Amino acid sequence: MQRYFIYLAYDGAAYHGWQIQPNGASVQECLMKALSTLLRREVEVTGAGRTDAGVHARLMVAHFDSETPIDTAFMADKLNRLLPPDISVYRLRAVKPDAHARFDATSRTYQYYVTTAKLPFDRQYRCRLFQTPDFGAMNRAAARLYEYSDFTSFSKLHTDVKTNLCRVTLAEWTQVDDVTWMFTIRADRFLRNMVRAVVGTLLEVGRGKLTVEGFCRIIEQKDRCSAGTSVPGNALFLVDVTYPEDIFLP
Repeated sequence: MQRYFIYLAYDGAAYHGWQIQPNGASVQECLMKALSTLLRREVEVTGAGRTDAGVHARLMVAHFDSETPIDTAFMADKLNRLLPPDISVYRLRAVKPDAHARFDATSRTYQYYVTTAKLPFDRQYRCRLFQTPDFGAMNRAAARLYEYSDFTSFSKLHTDVKTNLCRVTLAEWTQVDDVTWMFTIRADRFLRNMVRAVVGTLLEVGRGKLTVEGFCRIIEQKDRCSAGTSVPGNALFLVDVTYPEDIFLP
């Protein structure tokens, strides 16, 4: 049995998230159906994580097993012919038999986009703000994320995770153009809804409704109800997942 990592991108607008849902289309289900068709057997696919309904991925990684070796370039091309237009496979890589797309990931990076203007062509990928927040204050608050590891205050309630500990290694707002800003956050792992809750709470800082120290107190309270409202998922992108190089086969 040979295990492969598959690198793909998708526009999440038409999906109820990455993970298979009982009553809605998912990216995982589409990928499994395509692989099962090509390999002529049922194929299970495990992703590097979950993305919520409407969230996009410029780079998602998943793994699956094949009973026989695969021509990776040929398989990527065949998958792209079968998959819908909003899902694209970049490449496949052979990995060690025990390599795991989720548990072996060393970091994940997300980006969130906000705009202060009405953009008819980018509206589905931006969160519209009706006033310009103080991005300097938001960056000062974001930098405080490095000081903490328990992010219960930014986690969706009643999840099945065993720990709410994460290590944030990058969190900053950068200006994309005159009206658009991007928040980039990287961590070893993320909780359900964490990025959207962090952005929503940082916007409270930017609007002057919350101080930087108040932002820290929210983290310390470990109470989701004390944090800001989650921002919409349509402006959120998973952009990178990293792994130790020694899990890949030559």
